[in-house]
Amino acid sequence: MQPGLSTYVFFQHRLHPGLLDALAAAGAPHGGTMTIEVCAARHHFDYTDAESVREIAAWFRSSDVRAVLHQPIYLSDRADTQWSRHVAANLNLIAPEKSHRIAAMDEVKRALECAEQVPFAEAVLHLGLRDSAWDEPAIERSLTAIEHLQAFASPLGVRLLLENLQNEVATPEHLLYILQSGHFDRIDIALDLGHLHLAQPVEDAPRDSGVGAAIALLGKRIAQVHLHDNHGPLAPHVDMKDEHLWPGEGTPGGGTIDWAAVSASLAALPAATPGILEVACDRDEPAESVTRKAEAAFRKLAEWQSAPSTPNM
Repeated sequence: MQPGLSTYVFFQHRLHPGLLDALAAAGAPHGGTMTIEVCAARHHFDYTDAESVREIAAWFRSSDVRAVLHQPIYLSDRADTQWSRHVAANLNLIAPEKSHRIAAMDEVKRALECAEQVPFAEAVLHLGLRDSAWDEPAIERSLTAIEHLQAFASPLGVRLLLENLQNEVATPEHLLYILQSGHFDRIDIALDLGHLHLAQPVEDAPRDSGVGAAIALLGKRIAQVHLHDNHGPLAPHVDMKDEHLWPGEGTPGGGTIDWAAVSASLAALPAATPGILEVACDRDEPAESVTRKAEAAFRKLAEWQSAPSTPNM
């Protein structure tokens, strides 16, 4: 896999070139094409502010780093809205209420417009919130949202990706059904391993958190992988299950994903697939510390990837 990092690690800060330098430095020793995922959030990367967009665009255009965008997950008309990890996402592209869907669509389009300046290759979309149910209306709303956003993103040169989530709509199986039903041949999948781990049954869960089964199902539709850890469905605090911890043993705050087994399954993906660390850090974490932790995580993942595989039990 190719190294990648998400600006989610600095999500509590305004994004600026110095933070992007710290992310790029983490991937430099590991070779390959580095990918940075920019999280669209007005308190972090204000995609509605021309100066902020120009600043980030100039950095990417002067660097040898691949840029991808993550859609906004909050609806807000204020860039200085107070944010914390305890604030629930509220942007819902498939909300039952038409007014909510229109507002969500408009916000995502505002973020996508940045691709006129920032060379985003891909944009990751979320279908629904945590409690979104799988039914005919949800399918129809998903098809409509994807169709409209694809028509908006394609002229900008941005490929859309759908991410698996903790809801009934955005499971790997249902995302594939949506893509096939809509004949969306140019839209693929961002496979999120933390979300996949949370979706596994408590009993008889596969050692690789279902990664092998997801790869067998989705195959070449997997365009990128999001790497982060958590304590699984039995995490003590319901609201903090999607913890976005550093992956694996030997790194601070590791969760319960068996990364050796996961890495063995990931070996089936093309070597050019970006593996994007999408982790959370405390607000006072120095950028240099993030660089060191990310370098260590890349090394450990590479070691697991090259280790002899063992059968999943």
